[in-house]
Amino acid sequence: MANIAVMNTGLYNPFKNFDFLYKTCFLSGKTFNSPVIQVPLLPKWLLEQAGLSGEEQIQFLDESIRSYNTLVIPVNSEVNEQFLNPLEDKIEAAFAKGYEAVSALPELDLFNWIGKFLYGFVYIEMHSALRKEMTADGLNMSQSLMMKFANLNFMMQNLYTSLEFEDFLPWSITVVKLENHETPFSFRDEINTLTFSLKMKDFGIIACLQDNGTNKRYHQDIVNEIKGKALTAEQFEELSARFYYSAYLFNRLPEYTFMPVEGTIYIEAMALRGNMTKPLFDVWQHKIYAQVLENFWKPWGYVVFEIIKNPDEPMSFFEKPYLPTAG
Repeated sequence: MANIAVMNTGLYNPFKNFDFLYKTCFLSGKTFNSPVIQVPLLPKWLLEQAGLSGEEQIQFLDESIRSYNTLVIPVNSEVNEQFLNPLEDKIEAAFAKGYEAVSALPELDLFNWIGKFLYGFVYIEMHSALRKEMTADGLNMSQSLMMKFANLNFMMQNLYTSLEFEDFLPWSITVVKLENHETPFSFRDEINTLTFSLKMKDFGIIACLQDNGTNKRYHQDIVNEIKGKALTAEQFEELSARFYYSAYLFNRLPEYTFMPVEGTIYIEAMALRGNMTKPLFDVWQHKIYAQVLENFWKPWGYVVFEIIKNPDEPMSFFEKPYLPTAG
C-alpha cells in the first residue's frame, strides 16, 4: 500500500496494520490520553426523527443480519466530544427543519457526516472479515478498493486536524426537495463505489464520496433542470438510480498527493485522465440502466420490459429526461 498517502503527513492510516479491532479510534487511531468509546453508527437523534425503534435490521456483505442499535464504531472520547458531537448537532438541527436547512449546510459538513456513516459500515465489514480470516493476509480485497477507503478516511480527518483541498472537492453531493413532506426515512449505500442516498421528510440527498465531482458533472443537465423543483418519490429514485449506475461506470481511481506545510496538510487531486485516452465513464447502456431502475422503482412494480419498451428512450418521470447518450 505504498501509494496510500505519504506517512510523514501524520495522517492516520488504518489499512497499514488493518486496525479494525475496536481497540483504537476509527478516525484518529489515537487515544489522546482519553478512552475509546463505542458510538452508535445510526445516532439516537436520527432514529428519533425517523420514527425508528433501532430494532430494524440490515444485512451485511457476510450475509449476517443485525439491528440498527447494535451497530457501533470505536471513537476516542475526546475526538467524539470536541469534533464529532458538534457535527452531529449541526446535522440534527438541519434535518429537524427540513430541506431549506439541509440544502444550506456546507457540503463539507454533509461529506463528513455521510463519510462517517459510510466509512462506519466499511469499518464493521472489515472487522467481520478480519475475524473470519483471523489475519490481514487472508483478506480478499483489492488494493484499489483499500486505497479508496483509506483516502476517504484521510479526508475525514479534516474534522480534527488542519486539512485543505487544493482547487478541488472530492465529492458529488446533490440535495433535492421532495413533494411529500412526510417521506419515510430510508437510505441506500454502495460501498464499492462509496455512493450513498437518503430520503426523509421533505428532502433527499445523493452523494458519491470519491469521484472529485465527476458524477455530478456527468448528470449536470438533469441536476440543472430540477433545481428548485420538488421531486415526486418516483423522480427521486430515478435520479438516484442514475448516480448509482454512473458511479459504477466511472472507470478511474482518483489519486491524491498529501503535502504538509506549516501545520496544514494540503490535498491535491492528480489528473483523472492520466495517461488514459478513453472517457472517464464506460459506455452507458439503457438496458443495464433499466435493470438498475427496476430495483429502485420496486415499490411501484415497474419491470425492465416496461421501462425499456422503447429501447432508445427508457421510461422516465421527468418531463425532460436528459439521459446520457447510450452506446
